[in-house]
Amino acid sequence: MLHRSAIRIFVLTLFLGPVSFVFAQDADSPFTITTKRAGDQVKVEVETEKTCFVVRSSTGIGQAIIERNGTNWPKTVLVRLHLKGLENFRVSNGEDCLVAAVSHQDGSASLWMDGEETSLLDSQHPYWMKIRAVEKEESPGQPNPRGDAWFQMQLPKALLEDDPNSIELKWIDFYR
Repeated sequence: MLHRSAIRIFVLTLFLGPVSFVFAQDADSPFTITTKRAGDQVKVEVETEKTCFVVRSSTGIGQAIIERNGTNWPKTVLVRLHLKGLENFRVSNGEDCLVAAVSHQDGSASLWMDGEETSLLDSQHPYWMKIRAVEKEESPGQPNPRGDAWFQMQLPKALLEDDPNSIELKWIDFYR
């Protein structure tokens, strides 16, 4: 049955072009999430003042639009991308676009505003975003239950301070 659904989606994509997939937990969900590909999933983990968007991508290339259903964004917003490498990550609030990449050679992160790749941001910039790479283990002796790797970013407060209706995430894995 699942196989037939996948075939139908593939055929629809051929005839209609790219297909979007909307995910919302229920009518009271604080977010509505739309992904471009069926193989992309975004799980929402909500705590008191913190929300984490956990992204899994079957192809390593994808995008998601996250719309807030409430009046404000949470105080802390994290994005956890389950990818082996991070060739490119973009987050946009509709006006500003923050771009990041992590070197597959030495693991160093680069961060810039869209179109300004030659002007890298530093930790003093209001759009600075720390990128933490987690590989097979979270910390010595603490195994990662799924055995996969991910990148975690805390979105800068400056990106969400005007409470945009939505943010858009785009990602590309080196090892797709």
